[in-house]
Amino acid sequence: MNITERNKDIMKKFETMINTADSKLAKELIADDASFYTPASPEALYGGEGYLSVVHWMRKGFSDVQWHIKDIVADENKAAVYWDLTGTHDGEFLGIKASGKKISVSIMNFYYINSDGKVTNDIAAEGMIGILRGIGAM
Repeated sequence: MNITERNKDIMKKFETMINTADSKLAKELIADDASFYTPASPEALYGGEGYLSVVHWMRKGFSDVQWHIKDIVADENKAAVYWDLTGTHDGEFLGIKASGKKISVSIMNFYYINSDGKVTNDIAAEGMIGILRGIGAM
């Protein structure tokens, strides 16, 4: 398997990891010193545990949230993933009370992968606007 195929496989495992909140997979797939910046925290979050804290934060507002890979493009040290995020707004999210609305939002992320096959960084295109639109907040 070449390195670009390896990176695509890593992202497929990553999809399983975020949809199941599997901490063992998070440890396997995410470097301990990887930093992530999200609306879930004013400070950087680190490693698999930090990344999964974002998943848990999302589940507070969307208990059935799921990320589905629509497409992956990869090279030697990164992968671009086109996601479809789905869920039901059944809890408070960013101070907005549950609306009961179902959402389906397209999101693009770029993941940087080190030579050990671990994610070291995640740069997200602005998916929050789609989420807020989906629950009727915009």
